[in-house]
Amino acid sequence: MSDADSVWPNGAPEVGQRAERSRTIEPEYIELFTEISGDRNPLHYDEAAAEASGFGEIVVQGGITSAILNAVVAEELPGPGTVFLNVDWDFEPPARPGDTITGAVEVREVREDKPITELDTTVTRQDGVVILKGTAVCYTMDTDPE
Repeated sequence: MSDADSVWPNGAPEVGQRAERSRTIEPEYIELFTEISGDRNPLHYDEAAAEASGFGEIVVQGGITSAILNAVVAEELPGPGTVFLNVDWDFEPPARPGDTITGAVEVREVREDKPITELDTTVTRQDGVVILKGTAVCYTMDTDPE
């Protein structure tokens, strides 16, 4: 067993390893996110305001766009017990209700002394347009109660 494997609850990920997950954004997700966050920006609800903006139509909250990355890191890579320590994300063109988005991560760096991973992150719409890109630093905790 390497030193890295001894600090990683489920074994260390490898540089270059990738994972992704897709989801269609249903219109009701905007209301659910508003319930959680309190974000009532008219760009998410008011057709006239959204049309008058640079977006031209209703857009979903950035928190919905980035949330798919929470699922990728917690469910796929690095996996269960993983939380974000730091994120550096640029939001590009927006997602809209009905879009299918794919969150993807690729391992850039793996610490051997702690279960910390640096990831390249993207969220892409079904038309191939990247709508979020950046990096994330994650910590993976042991979730086994024994």
